[in-house]
Amino acid sequence: MIGSLRQHWFSNVRNDVLSGLVVALALIPEAIAFSIIAGVDPAVGLYASFSMAFVISLAGGRPAMISAATGAMALVITSLVKDHGLDYLLAATILTGLIQIVFGYMKLGRWMRFVPRSVVTGFVNALAIMIFMAQLPELFGQPDAVWWICAGGLAIIYLFPYVPVIGKAIPSPMVCIVVMTAVALMFGIEANESFRTVGRLGELPDSLPTFLMPDVPFTLDTLMIILPYSLSLAVVGLMESMMTATIVDDLTDTDSDKNKECRGQGIANVATGFIGGMAGCGMIGQTVINVKSGGRTRLSTMVAGVGLLIMVVFLGDWVALIPMSALAAVMIMVSIGTFDWGSIRELPKKPMTTNIVMLATVAVVLYTHNLAIGVVTGTLIAAIFFANKIAHYLHITSTLDEGGETRHYDVRGQVFFASTEAFTNAFDFKESLAHVHIDVSHAHFWDITAVDALDRVVLKFRREGCEVEVHGLNEASQTLVDRHGVHDKPDALDKPIEH
Repeated sequence: MIGSLRQHWFSNVRNDVLSGLVVALALIPEAIAFSIIAGVDPAVGLYASFSMAFVISLAGGRPAMISAATGAMALVITSLVKDHGLDYLLAATILTGLIQIVFGYMKLGRWMRFVPRSVVTGFVNALAIMIFMAQLPELFGQPDAVWWICAGGLAIIYLFPYVPVIGKAIPSPMVCIVVMTAVALMFGIEANESFRTVGRLGELPDSLPTFLMPDVPFTLDTLMIILPYSLSLAVVGLMESMMTATIVDDLTDTDSDKNKECRGQGIANVATGFIGGMAGCGMIGQTVINVKSGGRTRLSTMVAGVGLLIMVVFLGDWVALIPMSALAAVMIMVSIGTFDWGSIRELPKKPMTTNIVMLATVAVVLYTHNLAIGVVTGTLIAAIFFANKIAHYLHITSTLDEGGETRHYDVRGQVFFASTEAFTNAFDFKESLAHVHIDVSHAHFWDITAVDALDRVVLKFRREGCEVEVHGLNEASQTLVDRHGVHDKPDALDKPIEH
C-alpha cells in the first residue's frame, strides 16, 4: 500500500509540482476561451478545469494525464446553453458523468485496441496543427511587442535547458511565462489596451466553487432535452480521453487502465456538474505540456487543478497580467513537440493504405475541428482497407474424380461479407455432376453474410440435381451455421433464403 502510494503520487515530487504549475497557467486562458465558446461565464470553465483535474487525479486510470474543460465539449453544448440556459448544462454534465461511469463498467475502454496506429498518428498530427493554428490570432494583427514576447519566450523554452544546474531543475515553459510577464511589466507593454493578457479575455472568479443543485424540473421532458447532449458529450469525451491516455502511454512507455479512466472521467463530470462547471475530458495539449515538463504521477494532475484554483481566486490580479503571447510561445512548443515528424519522413516507406488513413484522419479533423469525427473516420477507412486485404486471402481449388461425377472443392481462407462474392463465383453450378464435396476445414465463416453465401451455394447445386456434402466446419463456424444456416434444415429447398 505504502509502496503503491509512493509510486503513483510521491516518486517525482519536485518535477510534478513544477510541471503541474506550468499546466495550471496554460489551462487558465483555454478554460476562459472554451467558456466563451459555450456561451457561459468564464468561472464555469475555470471551475470545471479545477474539478476535472482534481477528481481525475484520484479516480483516473492514467497518471500524469490532464482533464479539464475542452473545446470539443464546448462545441457540443453551445445550443443547449443558448436554448435552455446554464442549469440544463449542469444537469447534462451530471448525466454525462453517469453515462461514462456505466460505459466504464461495460469495459468500453477495451475498444481502443481497435484504433489503428496510423489513426493515432493522424490524430496527434492534426492536434499539433490545430494547437499551432490556434495561436496565430494571438500574433497576427497584434502590436509588434507581441512578436518580441513570443520570440523571446521560444528562445527561453529551447535554450534554458542548456543552462548549467538550474536548466534541468526548472521547467523552461514556467521560466518563459515568468520572465516574459516581467518584461511586459518592466517596459509597460501591458498598459497598451490592444496588448492581450489573460485578464483581458474575461473576468476571473474571486470565490471558491460551492455545491449547487441544477435548478431544473426532474421530469421526463427534462431528460429528453439533456439526454442527446449527454450521450454526445460522453462519447466525445471518452474518445478524446482514451486517445490522450494512449499518447501518454507512448510518451512515458507505461500502461494505463482505460476502463478505470472511463469511470474516472464519469466521476469527475458528476462532481463538476454539482459545483457549477461544464463537462470536460482529457486534454492532449496540456497533458503533453505536463509530460514534457517532467510530470509523471497523479500529483502533477492534482497540482494543476488546485494550482489553477488558487491562481484565479487568490492570485487573480497577477495572473491577469500574463501576456497571451507568452502562453502562445508555450503552446507553439507543444505543437512542435506533439507533431510526429517521423511520420512525414516515413511516408515513402510505408504502405499507401497506411498513409491514406493517416492523412485522411488529419484532413477530417482539420476540416471539422472535431477530433472524435476524425478518429471515427480514420478507423472506418482502416477497417475497409483491412477487410479488402483479408478478402484476398480466400483460395478455392477443385478437382474432378476419375469418373467425372464428383467434384471436390477445397476452401481456404476467410469467408465474410467482403469475400462472399469471390466465394460464390468459385463454384460452377452448370457443370453436370452427381456429387459435390465442399471441404472447409481450412476456412472460417465469420458472419451471417458468409452463412448466406454457403446456403446459396449448397442449394443451387441441389436444385441442379447434385448431392452436396459440406465437411470440416470448425466449432465457431459450425455454431454460426447451426444458428443461422438454412441448407442443413428439413425442406431447405422449399424455403427462401432470408438472413
